[in-house]
Formats: sequence, structure tokens, C-alpha cells
Amino acid sequence: MNFAMPAKKTIYRILFHHLGKLYELYARDVSQSNMYAFVEVGEIIFGEKSKVVVDPSEERLKQEFGQVHRTYIPLHAVVRIDEVDKEGVNKIIDDVDGQANVTLFPMPPLKPNLPN
Repeated sequence: MNFAMPAKKTIYRILFHHLGKLYELYARDVSQSNMYAFVEVGEIIFGEKSKVVVDPSEERLKQEFGQVHRTYIPLHAVVRIDEVDKEGVNKIIDDVDGQANVTLFPMPPLKPNLPN
């Protein structure tokens, strides 16, 4: 008998900015979206931790993304996407007064609204 090993599913860590905070999510599916300038993230992984210890940051993310099948993140908000060996803890890092260790990708300056 030849038993085939189940294929190992790839896990990605996605870091992105949203509303002044840095989000760290773990997911099994990341791709370029059909919508221009968006990254498509699917199958977000939430660890089954002990019910005794509750991480408020991950609970907040479960409330926000728990029922989401796919989310679309604007390309300019993505800091990095890594392929990792195992999942970690999803979290939100406060970026108060630039305290986070990540800098936003530079964007072109906005054109001022000049009167005609």
C-alpha cells in the first residue's frame, strides 16, 4: 500500500496598515485581486487557543474577520507578505505617534484643489 502524505498548506503572514494601526494576519490564500490595486486574502487562520487565556487583540480580529471569506486590502496599505512555516497569533499593533517599527510606503503627493 502506498499512502500519500497530505500536501502541506502554505501559510502567509500579512502586515498592513488600517486606520492608524498595524494589522498582522495569518492566512492560507493570498493573491492579486481582479480589482485593480488590491491584494486578495482568504482563509484567515485563527488559532484554537485555550478558553482560559483570551488574547483581546485576537478576539477583536475574530469579531472583525471571523465571518469574512475573503478580504481585499489596498495595495498601498500592505507592508509585507511572508510565507511562514507555522501560524502565529493574529494581532493589531497600535501605531501611536509613529511608535510602530514600520513606515508607510511613500505615496505621491496629492494635487491641491486650486480654484479655476
